[in-house]
Amino acid sequence: MSKKTLNEANLAALGAERLAALLIEVSTGSAETKRRLRLELSHNLGAEELAHDVRKRLASIRRSASYVGWRKRKALVKDLTTQADMITNKIAPEAPEQAFDLLWQFIELAPSVYDRVDDSRGEVGDVFRAAIARFADIAPRASISPVDLAERVWDAVRDSKYGEFDGSVTLLATALGHRGLEQLKELVNSYAQSVTETPQDHEALQFLRDLRSSGGDFAAEQKARLVKAILQEIATVQNDTDGFIAQYSEAEMKRPAIAAQVAELLMSHARAEEALDVLTRAQPKGDARWHSVYIKCLFALDRVSEAQDHRWACFCETLDSQILRDYLKLIPDFEDIEAEDQAKAHAMTFDDVTASMRFFLSWSDLRSTAQLIENRIHELDGNQSEVLIQAAEALRSRYPLAAVLLWRAMIDSILWEGQSTRYAQAADFIMDCAAEDAEIYDYGRFASHDAHLEGLRNQFKHKASFWTKFT
Repeated sequence: MSKKTLNEANLAALGAERLAALLIEVSTGSAETKRRLRLELSHNLGAEELAHDVRKRLASIRRSASYVGWRKRKALVKDLTTQADMITNKIAPEAPEQAFDLLWQFIELAPSVYDRVDDSRGEVGDVFRAAIARFADIAPRASISPVDLAERVWDAVRDSKYGEFDGSVTLLATALGHRGLEQLKELVNSYAQSVTETPQDHEALQFLRDLRSSGGDFAAEQKARLVKAILQEIATVQNDTDGFIAQYSEAEMKRPAIAAQVAELLMSHARAEEALDVLTRAQPKGDARWHSVYIKCLFALDRVSEAQDHRWACFCETLDSQILRDYLKLIPDFEDIEAEDQAKAHAMTFDDVTASMRFFLSWSDLRSTAQLIENRIHELDGNQSEVLIQAAEALRSRYPLAAVLLWRAMIDSILWEGQSTRYAQAADFIMDCAAEDAEIYDYGRFASHDAHLEGLRNQFKHKASFWTKFT
């Protein structure tokens, strides 16, 4: 390797004095570089000194009120990352108690930082999320009273403005221990039973909040959501299935998504009968997850025939190819061929022709796809360009007529609706039709390429901007 390559070995060969001089030189005019070097010098004096400097920097960031534009956002992300790394990687190994407090202060910075920066790219959020995850390994090594920690956690999650402390119960579960988790549970239950004070906001703001609520008091609903979320998180880390489920109301348990979640939880604890009862009391309304869990539950109870019947019913309703594959796997040889043919016959007459086409494409059955298109081309929506283009490309080599019919459907929609931004695409489709014309020996009941093109010229002769593109 060249001696001029920038790596640790080559730089170390320069010697300490030359490197020090270079660092002074490159840091001139760069506040960021100087700050980084000072932190390294502080760390060299010990974790206590480094913690002092990090604490000062966090206070400075907290006091700052200026908006951070896109030009300075990268520098802010780097600064935040540096402070988090100093806390978690350099202070924590030597002084976990100080590191824990500093990390807590760092996470508390999040609202003030979010308020003055556009984080649409999520870079700032990534720094805070990575930092809070380190509580899991730092907290158990810090000497923290479980009761005090429970109160600290509760204050943080209750006042969390941007959800910056979300997941902290799970991350701190080991440090909280049974005593801390029980204390936290008491604090949450006490809060749940307390009287909710309605904030005196501006009338317009209160009106918007009422719109977001489900017809009740916004503050009360917000409080209920927080209580449920924290109690369920506590129940999860305590492996308390019944405690988790108890946070759902009877009405919520009838929602298919919640019923499916609860049923999966029950089945993971070998409580399939209870899971099935929860599922049957819900109202699925075509919810895919509910049906999937319901089938798993029937299998768990060794009710194979019922599970298979339900799979078939789901396929007939959705044309989900994976459901059909799962169904066919459990059918004896030869009988599965008959069942597959029956499924294809059902798909061929399914109400939603686009769903039928998606099914045949996913089944890699181009012959049936072409047959479907030729039989029901007038039912297809030419604006469904994504699936139609995919199908046309798949069909063009073996079933060119079907591909041409799809291109024609899209051309007709574009011209009929005057979608001028897609005129160039329509012109390309016409060229595709012309290219496949030589491969089609019999158009059957459909117009030939020349006849179809002449019809377009007559029907849409006023679309001058389109014909200009075509010529």
